[in-house]
Amino acid sequence: MSSVSDQAPWWRGAVIYQVYPRSLMDANNDGVGDIRGIISKLDYIASLGVDAIWISPFFKSPMRDFGYDISDYRDVDPLFGSLGDLDELIAEAHDRNIKIMIDQVLSHTSDQHAWFQESRESRDNPKADWYVWADAKPDGTAPNNWLSIFGGCGWEWEPRRGQYYLHNFLKSQPDLNFHNPEVQAQILSEVEFWLKRGVDGLRLDAISFCFHDKDLRDNPAKPADQRQGRGFSEDNPYAFQYHYYNNDLPENIGFLEQLRALCDRYPGVVTLGEISSEDSLATMAKYTEGNKRLHMAYSFELLVPEFCARHIRTTVENLEASLNDGWPCWSLSNHDVVRVMSRWGGGFNPTLGKTLHALVAALRGSVCYYQGEELGLVEADIAYEDLQDPYGITFWPNFKGRDGCRTPMPWQSDAPHAGFSAEKPWLPVPDSHRTLAVNLQDQDPHSMLNFFRHFMAWRKQQPLLTQGDIAFDDAPDGCLLIRRSMADGQVMRAAFNLTAEPVTLQVPDQSALLPDSGLTGAELSAGQLSLPAFGGAFIA
Repeated sequence: MSSVSDQAPWWRGAVIYQVYPRSLMDANNDGVGDIRGIISKLDYIASLGVDAIWISPFFKSPMRDFGYDISDYRDVDPLFGSLGDLDELIAEAHDRNIKIMIDQVLSHTSDQHAWFQESRESRDNPKADWYVWADAKPDGTAPNNWLSIFGGCGWEWEPRRGQYYLHNFLKSQPDLNFHNPEVQAQILSEVEFWLKRGVDGLRLDAISFCFHDKDLRDNPAKPADQRQGRGFSEDNPYAFQYHYYNNDLPENIGFLEQLRALCDRYPGVVTLGEISSEDSLATMAKYTEGNKRLHMAYSFELLVPEFCARHIRTTVENLEASLNDGWPCWSLSNHDVVRVMSRWGGGFNPTLGKTLHALVAALRGSVCYYQGEELGLVEADIAYEDLQDPYGITFWPNFKGRDGCRTPMPWQSDAPHAGFSAEKPWLPVPDSHRTLAVNLQDQDPHSMLNFFRHFMAWRKQQPLLTQGDIAFDDAPDGCLLIRRSMADGQVMRAAFNLTAEPVTLQVPDQSALLPDSGLTGAELSAGQLSLPAFGGAFIA
């Protein structure tokens, strides 16, 4: 692949900080985070050295899926504030040279959206064909075997129409019918509302789910040995099928090209697609092909329980082999999966945590960090009676849902609710998070938080990491040796030991350590790079 030029757009190699607004900061003390809470923490976010903030949904919603069920695309839910607050957030972030990206949930709406309320009333109203409706089979059962990610049948009976409607997620999240050109045009109009308001990018939720198979063909069964979940519980029946007909349909490409053409009318705006399909890496390549679809895409391939250097290398190499002119975005945590410190570290491990921060930022592409990841937060253990996530409530106790990674940020170790709110928060703050609070880590020069700040400032000064090509050199089992290079011959290597034992790697004899990255404990002599357990190093 050719290296990115010096005139690369802002998002290539960018560091994006994901804010889950319910849980960052509660400014009005109602127990739920809000937009003014984000504004109050902009200086903190700026101190991290990130380029952009991705804000999970804040739109008007009945909150059955905590904002991913939108009832009005063009308004802020009163729980989070107002449009005026959002405008202020954009302006304040821009004053700090931080871009604002917002979630757009385009494949489905809430069942409380006015469009669905009209569509469900009859088969001949103006919105009758705006959602995916189908007749029952002769025996009254659902039109086909499609399933919901959140458990059970993907169809729900609607007595007003005497038909079923499709929901790939909760039954309160009916799927829009993108085969209808009116729906496509309306959705593009909803997106443009925010582009006109000055947002810098769109994170596109479940973007591969927009179209469905018009013939409603059954999905084929998947053999038991291939039921590997990516972003959903592996004991979920959803894993029992190949989702060929309700996800990643060819028609999706045409809509993505329309969406890109719209965004291109607003200079600097970027699109980042969340991809979950039968072959997510191939879909990422397809959806970013030709500089006329998505700018970037990410999948759940590194958001899995499997902690393995081989898996990381294979994932990156397979994507690079197919990506052509596309651009990846990598992440190790988000609001849908167990926090990486628990998933890969087995608990708080600051040495490993620092190494993982550096590892994902050493890959070619942009990178998303989820709020609290800079602190090394572990997954919270939420009691059943405190659960909020309908996904976890359905699959308890085998799968506890997503609440454990969504708990409020700990700002002040000794304050009520760790400084998040003066009132009882929507999810409890675990005691294990108090010891990792921002105020404590601020004071510790060796904390994960201060490492994160230092490393991100250093990375900005390394064009090889933000713009260079990528390849892997051979390394011992459990280790990665990443080579970043430029067309002019510049080379940097990043070495990572993902094992609990010290290890020695062979590197070129003329190599020299780059100590300013902030990673410590490595030694280099005559081409022998010694790394401590869970350690890392950059060399030139």
